[in-house]
Amino acid sequence: MSINVLDLADKLRTEADAYEYLEDLRWGDQPFCPHCGSVRKPYFLNPANGKSRATRTGSASERRVWKCADCRKQFSVLTGTIFHGSKIPVRTWVFVIFEMASSRNGVSAREIERKYHLQPKTAWFMLHRIREAMKREPVAGLLAGRVVADETWYGGRHKNRHASDKRARGKGVTDKTPIMSLVSRETGEVRSRVVNDVKPDNLRSVLIEHTDPKRTHLHTDTSGPYVALGPEFASHHTVNHKIGEYVRGDVSTNQAESYFAQLKRSLDGTHHHVSRVHLHRYVAEFDYRYSTCKHTDTERMAGIVTRTTGRRLTYRQPACRD
Repeated sequence: MSINVLDLADKLRTEADAYEYLEDLRWGDQPFCPHCGSVRKPYFLNPANGKSRATRTGSASERRVWKCADCRKQFSVLTGTIFHGSKIPVRTWVFVIFEMASSRNGVSAREIERKYHLQPKTAWFMLHRIREAMKREPVAGLLAGRVVADETWYGGRHKNRHASDKRARGKGVTDKTPIMSLVSRETGEVRSRVVNDVKPDNLRSVLIEHTDPKRTHLHTDTSGPYVALGPEFASHHTVNHKIGEYVRGDVSTNQAESYFAQLKRSLDGTHHHVSRVHLHRYVAEFDYRYSTCKHTDTERMAGIVTRTTGRRLTYRQPACRD
């Protein structure tokens, strides 16, 4: 059943409620130990009543901790996930994930900072951890059938730079970053990759990574690299944009163009600027929402939570010690 923000607020009145809600989304009826992988029924350690307990300092804690019946180690629903080590309340995490899952145009770190009274860096890091969970699963199969391939360029315009900066960078230099996307006409799934350039070798590596050439009918424009790669696939159909041809029968690149339009409007309108260093995570976010556009917000949020395992994101590298 789909829920809205009011339903979620009513459901998650305490931290214990938020823990239980995450446990239901991640584990269902069968908790498992993230340390040893045991699926034997672990027993509940603290709090004994499942809601709250007193700590050694006398303060109340609603953190639900389990203990494995096999390896005897303690764990919670946060262990080994993007939430691991976070001091942010679990209720806040759940609400922010729901916003990321339900906001078609995305949500900015500044907005999360303002709504939930977080520090700017905290809000920014939270959203990047969630984007890490929204990445395509490594075990996802290859695309087949009719697949639309196209690329776009994202970034500022060289002509908008200050005159001194233009002279320093040289004539004809572009600040735009190419993004290549593959859209399945059969399932509606989109897979995008930030690439260094649109030369045949780079485009081919993306196509081979995500498609099964022998079972893929490629739909593209008449760009040179695609024409060169066409014979490697079961079939290759093109539309010639230079002569105003955008649809021929069931062949077009409109699905990819529609995705690019949504992506650029959202990046410009919501985030205003995205650096190349982190662009791949924003692209993964929009890939996930586009690919699950027929799901309810609740289903989309549950999908994010199930992908949090093993995707802990850290930016502070451990110091080397002799």
